[in-house]
Amino acid sequence: MRIRNVGEAELGRLQEIEVSAGEVFREVGMPDIADDPPPPVEALAEYQRAGRAWVAEVDAEVVAYVLVELIDGNAHIAQVSVHADHAHRGIGRQLLEHVESWARERGLPALTLTTFRSVPWNAPYYARLGFQEIDATTPELAALVAHEANLGLDPAKRVCMRRDV
Repeated sequence: MRIRNVGEAELGRLQEIEVSAGEVFREVGMPDIADDPPPPVEALAEYQRAGRAWVAEVDAEVVAYVLVELIDGNAHIAQVSVHADHAHRGIGRQLLEHVESWARERGLPALTLTTFRSVPWNAPYYARLGFQEIDATTPELAALVAHEANLGLDPAKRVCMRRDV
């Protein structure tokens, strides 16, 4: 497996990965999440141009990606998605390790993320990777949680998490 920066021509592939990865939400009674459209190419391009978007390649095929924002001085995992055909192989974990190395090189103190509290491959998975639940008390993280709520994500079902770099 190889992790590298996303190329502009691959942004459509990220959308395909997102749709595939989202399908598993049907299995936990969250079809509305599965039906969410992938991020627009323009939004993905912003991460790509900023140098905060990476893909995982297996046998020359892009199978996963991660997007990172800078929130409250931390590397915030905006999205990490693995194509369903390549799930459960540690690819997401390796992408997070890559982001942690990137954050360390820039002197960022932590990785943060927001995710679903009870979905097995969300908060419980991240807890196994060393993330701990935190309150959204910092300004930018609190604004993100409010934005997610405005998009229809129930704050009672969401959790903020942090792992020190």
